[in-house]
Amino acid sequence: MKVLGIETSCDETGVALYDSDRGVLAEALYSQIALHQRYGGVVPELASRDHLRKTLPLVRQVLAQAGVTGKDVQGIAYTAGPGLAGALLVGGAIARSLGMVWQVPTIGVHHMEGHLLAPLLATPAPAFPFVALLVSGGHTQLVAVAGIGEYQLLGESLDDAAGEAFDKVAKLLALPYPGGPEVAKLAELGTPGRFVFPRPMVNRPGLDFSFSGLKTFVLTTLQQHTLQGVLDAQTRADIAMAFEEAVVATLVIKCRRALQQTGLSRLVIAGGVSANRRLRAELATLVAEERAELFCPPLQYCTDNGAMIAYAGCRRLLAGQADDLAFHARPRWSLESLPPLAATSPI
Repeated sequence: MKVLGIETSCDETGVALYDSDRGVLAEALYSQIALHQRYGGVVPELASRDHLRKTLPLVRQVLAQAGVTGKDVQGIAYTAGPGLAGALLVGGAIARSLGMVWQVPTIGVHHMEGHLLAPLLATPAPAFPFVALLVSGGHTQLVAVAGIGEYQLLGESLDDAAGEAFDKVAKLLALPYPGGPEVAKLAELGTPGRFVFPRPMVNRPGLDFSFSGLKTFVLTTLQQHTLQGVLDAQTRADIAMAFEEAVVATLVIKCRRALQQTGLSRLVIAGGVSANRRLRAELATLVAEERAELFCPPLQYCTDNGAMIAYAGCRRLLAGQADDLAFHARPRWSLESLPPLAATSPI
């Protein structure tokens, strides 16, 4: 089955064509970084308008790269949520319109399910069941995954997500947008051990996260060194390193707990922050100690992309699920509310 995937949840327009027999046939991604950089963050109205301009040209590009036409497409998947309402409506409207023109079924995909299943696009792919750590700009969640659509939320961020904390700390450090990769880059220049920041919520039971206080700790540290007149480039790098170490250590501690509490031996990480090199290295050490396995998506599938939406949509379309005549943008959408599939083996 050939499924066209359209991702327009935030500030990246992703389109891909996935074949259930051959994998990803073609894909294209347009980033709005340059558009939003001057504002220091995503402007929803501008994001929606840019998706409107870019989505159809990317669809044409992907079909041409794959050497197919719209008549060869057998299904369309689009991101229905969570995300920016206007951006979701653009992708949904285009997907539903193409579906009616080509007379093929369409399906709205949960954005975080797309991320969660992205590691299944790699080889080897994780087998079910597993624990998933979803870390992105808007979400930090630990999920027990028995199969596609069979999700149990183990813990989540009570305030700032890890990616959101990275972006806010980047602003405090006067780093350009998008801030997460810039903080990680600056942290590589830091002096190990000069600063040790707290690991939030690790001294209490449970698997929830909280990174807002850590962000405030960074602000206080910066203010103290500014008043002392010693906020030089090296100090900024040392603070970035301490912050990154604290976030990564917190995520690793909670992942260890999740593996031990569930008794599972496979750990999947996904989402934009899963590209962080320190996080990947520390989790690799963790699974070695716990005699478990770690599965990460290819770097191009860590951030938002059309391939993960096409794959997740293909699995559900093959199971007989599809939209009715209406479609809905869901800026907030619980992962646990998704219906399960009967078959759960990777294609």
